[in-house]
Amino acid sequence: MNNNNKLESNSPRYIPVTQWNNYHGWPTTAAIRNYIFNRKKNGLDQFSVIKKVGKRVLIDEAAFFAWVDGQQGGK
Repeated sequence: MNNNNKLESNSPRYIPVTQWNNYHGWPTTAAIRNYIFNRKKNGLDQFSVIKKVGKRVLIDEAAFFAWVDGQQGGK
């Protein structure tokens, strides 16, 4: 077994906001930007979804969908 493949499957995938729709059809890039803008109100910042590297904004894919699952309570 190749250890590099094992490492890649266990490491989080960070997707640039501008490329989100290359990986997922929902939500749109505009909606992601809205979630980021309102992150203190909607709880997105509590899930460590947003990563900033310089000016680049990345989304932790697994953390984002964990946040989505947490929204089912209907705040």
